[in-house]
Amino acid sequence: MAQVLEFKLPDLGEGLTEAEIVRWLVEVGDVVAIDQPVVEVETAKAMVEVPCPYGGVVTARFGAEGTELPVGAPLLTVAVGSVEPVTGDAEAGARSDADTGAGSRADADRSGGTSGNVLVGYGTGAPVARRRRVRPAPMSTPGTASRGATSPGGTSSDAPSGKAELTAAAERASAPGAALTQGPVAVISPLVRKLARQHGLDLRQIVGTGRNGLILRTDVESAISAMDEERTAEAAPAEAASVAGHVRDTAEERIPLRGVRGAVAEKLARSRREIPDATCWVDADATELMAARAAMNAADGKATEPKVSVLALLARICTAALARFPELNSRVDTEAREIVRLSGVHLGFAAQTDRGLVVPVVRDAHTRSTESIGAEIARLTEAARDGKLTPAQLTGGTFTLNNYGVFGVDGSTPIINHPEAAMLGVGRIVAKPWVHEGELAVRQVVQLSLTFDHRVCDGGTAGGFLRYVADCVEQPAVLLRSL
Repeated sequence: MAQVLEFKLPDLGEGLTEAEIVRWLVEVGDVVAIDQPVVEVETAKAMVEVPCPYGGVVTARFGAEGTELPVGAPLLTVAVGSVEPVTGDAEAGARSDADTGAGSRADADRSGGTSGNVLVGYGTGAPVARRRRVRPAPMSTPGTASRGATSPGGTSSDAPSGKAELTAAAERASAPGAALTQGPVAVISPLVRKLARQHGLDLRQIVGTGRNGLILRTDVESAISAMDEERTAEAAPAEAASVAGHVRDTAEERIPLRGVRGAVAEKLARSRREIPDATCWVDADATELMAARAAMNAADGKATEPKVSVLALLARICTAALARFPELNSRVDTEAREIVRLSGVHLGFAAQTDRGLVVPVVRDAHTRSTESIGAEIARLTEAARDGKLTPAQLTGGTFTLNNYGVFGVDGSTPIINHPEAAMLGVGRIVAKPWVHEGELAVRQVVQLSLTFDHRVCDGGTAGGFLRYVADCVEQPAVLLRSL
């Protein structure tokens, strides 16, 4: 006989506590193997395929596509020891159990006697608990028994109908001073209790239309609808008076802040709340830098060799500047009231994708050559566009380079990528009139902007960093001193 095991959303690491179901990779009735991906979820960091640690037949799925689940919530159940797919009534019953049990299982204790969720193997766990179906006792309160009586034809013989029934239910639920009915409340579903509690309804005042007077979700929703209609009718005259003579445009679109967009929003808001930032900028003549790049790419001599990008050159300049001004490669420990200087440079770079703005991180950039940094930037950019970046590739940066010049703009005031201490912004490189060697000439000019945490350094340090970067852009030979 097959054993039904429940697979819960595992801990995806990096402190993530929830994920959104993007796409189910299996259906109820499918046979899955151990570690086979069963669902694609989106976290605040990246898109992840979640493998199932059990092999068997999928008997239920919890949550539709677009649903956000917390870590530890049930994802699906698998019948282990059976290879026959679920069909017919069995599949329908499994789907019904998934719909009615998802809420209560998500609130259940997830730790008792188990080793926790694992992504490989079966792990250790306590026997799967079976839910008991509770049959409520018939309601014997005066006034409810007569309303619940049904005729042989299956319809209520004395129950009000239509809007009158909804209004009566709402009046019984909200009437001040109404006496509470004694005895147990005929409710099984915890969702029904939660719904009533959220709307301030007393379940003892509601007449259930289910079997033996069982209060169903539709009963509570009907009472809520009646209450809303009554409140709307009372508020209509006052609302009409307040908007008289004015045109109200009610057309709006609401976009939930979740996933990558939500994570970006939270991080930017936190940066503005916690970091006293300041920005300085300078225009630099990038003509020599562009000439040096062209010479590097021409020297390769092979069409198959990857070209050195402007972003890779700027990244290498940043690592050299951070070696001279380590104050900007740090973070602030607010609890300990300490500035933490970091020995290694993990360079983040802003990348725009279809899923929003992400900041992949080039690890140990201070140990890499320009060519190595360029290759890693290209690899991470491709992974970002495909939505395959892992949480580890999006975290742990110590300094960020933001090339917003690709959008055709000259300048900006970057927002620091919390908890880092600085970000260098680079505008477009464009031909402009420039005084070169005492004469007016057309040169390739770029604007550089540095936003820094004023707690870690003063303007002198920030200005020195930015001036060194500009000098390397104008005269790439300056960079040779630090190589």
